[in-house]
Amino acid sequence: QLQASGGGLVQAGGSLRLSCVASGRLFSNYAMGWSRQVPGKAREFVAGISASGDMTYYAASVKGRFTISRDDATNTVDLAMTSLKSDDTAVYYCAGGRGRDYTELSDFASWGLGTQVTVSS
Repeated sequence: QLQASGGGLVQAGGSLRLSCVASGRLFSNYAMGWSRQVPGKAREFVAGISASGDMTYYAASVKGRFTISRDDATNTVDLAMTSLKSDDTAVYYCAGGRGRDYTELSDFASWGLGTQVTVSS
């Protein structure tokens, strides 16, 4: 099970840090990732991190502004978001990988409960 938290309302240019706690399987064996979705639109892959934590991947739309990290001791994966834009408004979800790949939506199993991020312009 996965539960994302840390969302909220922020002004454009601001920052937020999302966190996701995973349970139910050996966290350190799997890649982790974040996606986002706006109602009525397709889910967008945002960022992924390898099982080892030493490799990351970002969508072009967030590269340079978002940072994904993981802490295997606490089974958490975080998404630090800076320089937020109105286009970043969405519900954000985390998921565990199906294996070790981490660069696209299909690399991930079911997305957990999301957290709403709203960026006001």
